[in-house]
Amino acid sequence: MRVESDVAVVGAGAAGLSLALRLAAPPAAGRAVTAVLLAAPPGPLRAPRRTWCWWEAGAGPYDAALTACWDRLRVRSGDRTVRAGIAPLRYKMLRSEAFEELAGRALAGSRWVRTVEAVVERVESVPGGALVHALGADGRPVTVRARWVFDSRPPARLPPARTTLLQHFRGWFVRTREPVFDPTTVEFMDFRTPQPEHGLSFGYVLPTAPDRALVEYTEFSGRVLGRDAYDGALRHYLTGVLGVGEHRVTECEQGVIPMTDADFSRRSAARVFRIGAAAGATRPATGYTFSAVQRQTAAVAAALYAGREPLPPLPHSARSRLMDAVLLHALDRGRVDGPEFFTRLFARVPAPRLLRFLDGRTSLPEDLSIGLHVPVAAMLGSAVALPFTPRRPSPTARLPRTTTPQEMA
Repeated sequence: MRVESDVAVVGAGAAGLSLALRLAAPPAAGRAVTAVLLAAPPGPLRAPRRTWCWWEAGAGPYDAALTACWDRLRVRSGDRTVRAGIAPLRYKMLRSEAFEELAGRALAGSRWVRTVEAVVERVESVPGGALVHALGADGRPVTVRARWVFDSRPPARLPPARTTLLQHFRGWFVRTREPVFDPTTVEFMDFRTPQPEHGLSFGYVLPTAPDRALVEYTEFSGRVLGRDAYDGALRHYLTGVLGVGEHRVTECEQGVIPMTDADFSRRSAARVFRIGAAAGATRPATGYTFSAVQRQTAAVAAALYAGREPLPPLPHSARSRLMDAVLLHALDRGRVDGPEFFTRLFARVPAPRLLRFLDGRTSLPEDLSIGLHVPVAAMLGSAVALPFTPRRPSPTARLPRTTTPQEMA
């Protein structure tokens, strides 16, 4: 099979589907753009199920596919509990299979985007565009010639960085015999978990009903754990900390998100670009990605419709990246106590402002006001040390992949 198109989108995860959806319904004033979405067929090479969370004000384009949403968060550390309303923001939970179904319906009705199930083997730069070489679900070669290619696949290795931590987690979807969860409030960070010697850990609960929730154990550290260690931590958190009695695990998720101040390349050839986490959409200090993916793909689609070079924008501002680099350095060097740091911020900064800060949407004066509530000496120490810290290949240089045993980003 040989196909020609204006655009080829490689990968049907959050970034690939988001871009394809934006190209499926061109604006009345925009120029028509044709696109081919190359999605891995069902099997081991297809990305596992995952859950994406983000916050936004009011209704959003994916609300029909949401599992749940909340307007209250809770942060706990020791005997301290911070409850925070986040209105006008809402914290939203979207499962990948629901997003795929929503996207599939929209793309099926579009004459501008064609979906091809194929595994991409390589992308070749050619004059005026690129060739995408793939194998179809039937094993036959598929070649797509496009003017522009957007590759959402993770790079084989992480770029060099001054600091690289891993946010690694395992989650259980649980159903309890008795109603034990508060479905109005997300347990955003519960630091009543045993803290690792290096880094930090917390529990995370997304309650979808009084008797159902996604319960996760998460660590920020340099190395992932074995499955037994995650399961032991989850059992302790569920029964020993939350006091959950009889329950049943219906599904599991497990993943690893790099938290790094590395510079991710957004261009791999003249007309071949990276998008999504592969282009630095993951916020280094939090691991959140979905919201930045939406901003990045919206900008790419707007450039394509306007006939401009569609270089994906940097998903986070230079100021945000610098602040994240300082925080990662301070956490990695043990300059700050992670649980105390985050609990203090949520206790002293209005939650909507803090969430906008974590999403890189605050002004300089707002950033400075938030900075009054961080350990200034520790952060200044890392800020001074950062320019003298060399970028080195990460000891976990291969980019981790979210996996499932049966399985967020």
